Amino acid sequence: MPYDTLLDRFLTYVKVNTRSDENSTTTPSTQSQVDFAQNILLPEMERVGLQDVHYLPNGFAVGTLPANDPSLSRKIGFIAHMDTADFNAENVSPQVIENYDGLAIALGTSGYELSPKDFPQLTSYKGQTLITTDGTTLLGADDKSGIAEIMTAIEYLVQNPDIKHYEIRVGFGPDEEIGVGADKFDVEDFNVDFAYTVDGGPLGELQYETFSAAAANLEFIGRNVHPGSAKNGMINALQLAIDFHNQLPETERPEHTEGYQGFFHLMNLEGTVDHATSAYIIRDFADDTFQARKQLLQDIADRMNAQFDTERVLLKMHDQYYNMRKVIEKDMTPITIAKTVMEQQGITPVIEPVRGGTDGSKISFLGIPTPNLFAGGENMHGRFEFVSLQTMEKAVDVIIGIVSHKG
Repeated sequence: MPYDTLLDRFLTYVKVNTRSDENSTTTPSTQSQVDFAQNILLPEMERVGLQDVHYLPNGFAVGTLPANDPSLSRKIGFIAHMDTADFNAENVSPQVIENYDGLAIALGTSGYELSPKDFPQLTSYKGQTLITTDGTTLLGADDKSGIAEIMTAIEYLVQNPDIKHYEIRVGFGPDEEIGVGADKFDVEDFNVDFAYTVDGGPLGELQYETFSAAAANLEFIGRNVHPGSAKNGMINALQLAIDFHNQLPETERPEHTEGYQGFFHLMNLEGTVDHATSAYIIRDFADDTFQARKQLLQDIADRMNAQFDTERVLLKMHDQYYNMRKVIEKDMTPITIAKTVMEQQGITPVIEPVRGGTDGSKISFLGIPTPNLFAGGENMHGRFEFVSLQTMEKAVDVIIGIVSHKG
């Protein structure tokens, strides 16, 4: 079986802190990602049998497994990210729970537990092997499960040359969690017909739609005077921020939306009477509603500024990424192949939109259609993160099935 090294490989990866830093100006954003790529991934990529292994200035560790059948001319890529999200990632100490009994799992001695009362999906994993945190850190299955699965699949293919496969290109990159990892992706160097990010969640996820995304940063300019004589003189910057927020649709927030519903998400609000700032992310799937959301923010700022003799609401917006469906729907080959392979392996494909983004969003628009495959992680980005070993094993099977599929 191709799984012999999967668990140990995954545990090795997650114990390394590779958290990214959105305030950094370097690529990758943290030295720990560079060290992880150069000291752990690159040597292992060579050891499992990848060729032309190299590290690029954009932070990607890349390697190739040539086709072992001259009649198979397609080139297929697999991509996963090295960094983890903005939660404690130092001293990750994973727990391996074999033959899970379906009950609450104590997360080390932290006082936290992973319970079906809070996370009902746990009941579907009864009898499986779960890897959890100890309650003090995240796990890092997002996306070190993807890295481990890709590496394990490559190792198995090299050891079993009777499995005829297309040329495979592998890329492990930085800074996905802060949204900039794929900005400098080298399409010419990667050189494939299509690729997959192995960065999804539960078993069967196959995703080719993402949000279109923008960020909005607001600055509110107040005027502070003594509150005892403030009438007609004070302009409270914090109140301006509150007034701005209250003009957004109350039900169009993440906590009230699902499926194809977009939202405005207030990420940060701070300041004083004199000066305040707020930050939003804007998400939607359709072009017209995405543009309408951005226009609404601008309209609110304009209306508020019209009440004053000078601009007191300063708005800056920029687009972050776009719905990759526009690219992938032009040729659904990578979706058709993955769907067929899953069904052949008894896995029910779950084709739903990603209520977020992946590196595949940007890579697709750079020229390589790149949908997203399941990697197994659940409750990502926090202490309740976990992954099923059996789901990870099935991800390995799907990768092998895709690259050997003759359709």
